[in-house]
Amino acid sequence: MNAALRLRCLARDDLAFADTLRAQEGWNQTLRDWERVLAMAPAGCFLAEWEGKPAGTATTTIYGQELAWVGMVLVQAGFRRRGIGRALLEHCLGYLRGRGVRCIKLDATPKGKPIYESLGFREEWTLRRWERERRSEQGESESTSSESGNAHVAELSAVAPLDTEVFGVERSTLLNALAQSGPFQMERNSAGAASGFGMWRPGARASYLGPIVASSAVVGEKLVEGLLGAAEADGARTFWDLPDCNQAAVACAARHGFRVQRELTRMVLGENTNPGTPERVWGLAGPEVG
Repeated sequence: MNAALRLRCLARDDLAFADTLRAQEGWNQTLRDWERVLAMAPAGCFLAEWEGKPAGTATTTIYGQELAWVGMVLVQAGFRRRGIGRALLEHCLGYLRGRGVRCIKLDATPKGKPIYESLGFREEWTLRRWERERRSEQGESESTSSESGNAHVAELSAVAPLDTEVFGVERSTLLNALAQSGPFQMERNSAGAASGFGMWRPGARASYLGPIVASSAVVGEKLVEGLLGAAEADGARTFWDLPDCNQAAVACAARHGFRVQRELTRMVLGENTNPGTPERVWGLAGPEVG
């Protein structure tokens, strides 16, 4: 490692700087998103310093030994082309391997994909960010949520088995944290079991629709229509990240007037024993956490 470069744990006092990097890239996370990911893994989020000056960030989120996530890999514009981003990534991978994590994933931008490939990551599936400007009052009216508001413990427990099946591993800590940031909606089947759930939260540039998980296209569409009205009442624009393989969700996005903003690639390193079912993902929790 270059003698000018020092890597250390990210601290709460560093988050204002970290958020300037996020703004530099035009990403949608907020300071609250930074606080959430740091609170979930205080020993697994890192800051790069170059000659004593903050220069870059990277975060990890661990979902048990089966899976961990790498996110928020950012380098300040004036410090690029010095190997800082790669050093941060290698540090994250070393940390996660030291924790015994068997599979590591991330959502790569086209710019970052070659770097991840050089470290051994391979493509799992592709996704796109869709966006829509808020409809006028005379525009299409969205239905309201059947069960909304901050989620209760019982509701989150009810959706946990379905979410684990679809995402691939258990992530109730993340869902509990996200449920504090915005409305929660759950649908039940005729037997009273959870058939889907969804959330949205405020973002720096737009309201963010997700995570959303549904057992069927009918449930997915109902969740989206219920959540969209609340999300667009909060902000002038909505972002929605969807797996390309969920053709029903992609068709729903186009039908509701969303347009593609950018493409991403979900990438994986290690033994992907629990890939989940992205065809039933109707909204990501966020590129920084999956």
